[in-house]
Amino acid sequence: MERVPEPELMDEPEQARAYASADFSEPHNAFVARFRRCFPAFSDGPVLDLGCGPADVTLRFARAYPAAQIVGMDGAPAMLALGREAVAMAGLTDRIRLARVRLPTTDFPRSRFDAVISNSLLHHLADPMVLWDAVLTTAAPGAAVFVMDLLRPRSPEAVAQLLALHASDAPEVLRRDFCHSLAAAFRPDEIRLQLLAAGLSDFAVEIASDRHLIVYGRVAN
Repeated sequence: MERVPEPELMDEPEQARAYASADFSEPHNAFVARFRRCFPAFSDGPVLDLGCGPADVTLRFARAYPAAQIVGMDGAPAMLALGREAVAMAGLTDRIRLARVRLPTTDFPRSRFDAVISNSLLHHLADPMVLWDAVLTTAAPGAAVFVMDLLRPRSPEAVAQLLALHASDAPEVLRRDFCHSLAAAFRPDEIRLQLLAAGLSDFAVEIASDRHLIVYGRVAN
């Protein structure tokens, strides 16, 4: 199945509210657990969350790493508004700061981070190199980089099967977005070519579930 790009920003109020209120605990907890498996020595330092959305992964990461300071970046004001509410309710405004930044940009809130994480941003980008350029710009030498994203199915029939399995009871807006996002996602071989072009060919690319893949590695010193 060929890739079909989708809009880069999820900024419709209904869309943002539906996404923020959905139960993504299984994949988002898995995000943190997989990061820990890939980088068992990581414990603290400044962390950048690219495409943080309503900050659910950001909050889970902050709870898992209580010594880390996290900056979450997203280009969608509606998502960030919900994220700031969630951070305040969690009492973590002293450790999490959310900023409106749309890639590509050079206006990053800090020069270098000890870890750069990203969940479900890559498939939103018309040009995937924008993400890897941001990683190279923001990651300190030796920084841990961990990206989780959707995996494009092989066929429209496979999309329908995943929709029935994982989103049968979801609101229509989430069902629509899930289908569009699956069609916009990349395959592992495509990502390996992106990494090669970015000079990050030593990063690992792994299929993590029936609908997710992960990309991880350390930026060279």
